[in-house]
Amino acid sequence: MEIELKVHEFASVFKNENTNQCLLRSRKVFLENDVLCLFNSQKTLSEPTYLTIQTAKNQHILLNPSFLQYINHSCNPNVFFNIETSQLICLKPIAIAEEITFFYPSTEWEMIQPFDCFCQSENCLHAIKGAKFISSTILQKYRTSNFILSKSFSIN
Repeated sequence: MEIELKVHEFASVFKNENTNQCLLRSRKVFLENDVLCLFNSQKTLSEPTYLTIQTAKNQHILLNPSFLQYINHSCNPNVFFNIETSQLICLKPIAIAEEITFFYPSTEWEMIQPFDCFCQSENCLHAIKGAKFISSTILQKYRTSNFILSKSFSIN
């Protein structure tokens, strides 16, 4: 069972009562390439945390608006954090009440808290550790930040 915690312009934060995990659900219909919102950094850190997005080597941001931290991972994501334009971009149509998800390795080279993924998509990678641990063949199927793109080409 989910309870709605907070309503924002385009999405609501929900909490799963069984897992205590928060998530973001869309309040609007979005089409591919729509901009859900703009974002910026409320703080820039040299080290990653569980809540940061990597923007460059040794540069990680805490998101503003902060409710974007509740966008969970999926191996079949429906949004992308465009670091260069500071836009949250829709990758495929999103329905009202659909969970908003992104591919964590699209911005994270090496994750501070790797985890096992249970998104159940047919493309599920299962172990999510960061882009560093994904072959370039698989990584190129995803939209990634320019930082991740440059790093993945420099090692392959």
